[in-house]
Order: sequence, then C-alpha cells, then structure tokens
Amino acid sequence: MSGAPRFPRLPPQVPQVRSPWRRWLGVAGLWLAGWRIEAPLPSVPKCVLIVAPHTSNWDFVMGFLAYLAMQMDASWLAKHTALAGPFGPLGRHFGGIPVDRSKPGNMVEACIEAFASPRGRILVITPEGTRSRVEEWKRGYHRIALAAGVPIVPAALDFKSRCVRFGPPLQPTDDIEADERRLRAFFRADMARHPAQYKE
Repeated sequence: MSGAPRFPRLPPQVPQVRSPWRRWLGVAGLWLAGWRIEAPLPSVPKCVLIVAPHTSNWDFVMGFLAYLAMQMDASWLAKHTALAGPFGPLGRHFGGIPVDRSKPGNMVEACIEAFASPRGRILVITPEGTRSRVEEWKRGYHRIALAAGVPIVPAALDFKSRCVRFGPPLQPTDDIEADERRLRAFFRADMARHPAQYKE
C-alpha cells in the first residue's frame, strides 16, 4: 500500500513490550531479508493468533523477527524438544510454552484458564502442528478461543511476497467447520516456503 509504513507498530490496545532493542533487531532482520509487515495486528487486547502456512524452519525465523519488530507480548506453543537444551530458557523468556505431544494432558484447559486474567494476552498457534503436509488442522486453537470467548486472528507468512499479513478477527462459533473454512480462505499454498507441503 503506497505511503504505508514498512514496519508498522501495534495498536495501543494490543499487548506489547516497550523495548527499543527488540524493535531495532526485528526491523533490521526483516529489512535485510527484504520482508515487510503489511498491516498491523487488529486492535484486540486478547486473541488466539493462528499462523500458516507452516512448511519450514524459516517460518519461525521470519515470524520471530516480526514479533520483535512489533514489540509484541505473546505466548506461543512449541514442541518441547524445541525449547530444550541451552536455548530453552531464552525461548521461554520470549513466550515459548513447551508442549509434549506424547502427554497431551490439560494444555488446552491451561490456555483457556490463562485467558481469564484481566490483562491482555496473545496466544500464537500453528494449527497445522508440523512442517509436513497435513490434511486437517489440529483444532485446539478453536477450542481455546471458543471457551475463552476471544477472537481468532489469522496471520500469514507470505514467502512469495515476503511479507507478514494479518486477516480480520473471527469470533468463533459452535460451527467449527464454517469457522475453519473462513479462516483457511485467508491462506494460500503459494504463500508457503514449500507450497507442495501446504494443503489449501
């Protein structure tokens, strides 16, 4: 969009961390990679942010740079092995929540409970759950948003256009099939780093 900032800031209502060094590092990384943030996150204090397509480790790199550039205050679910080892504490410092898929436990319930806090909260989830091609999304994101009464916001990592873009918030309903069709319409396979690994 002509005249729009390449790296817009978040609306005041969205949870954020006032950190100049985060802003500088994120903007520098995106700029060097030739990326931009097409539009700021919708102005909501709480949401489940679903990110797709997810087909490469580069998704995390570009998403994390955008997270820094916007100074976003968010939590994100990751495979527990990704938050193990020497970099585990750093990942958790930046909002990472380890998930052991062999022990599903009550992670969904814990996320729902976290939204009960009066402070703003953004929970980032990749509904595909893996970089490999999947036929169906995992629907924990919808269960969390519906039970917590918060909107779902789609966020695309568009490698074709080299931009991060956000869609309009969707307030979930009991009709998960219809909700998911609306959300998936925002994403396309040609956005993915590996288009063949994303099912539209």
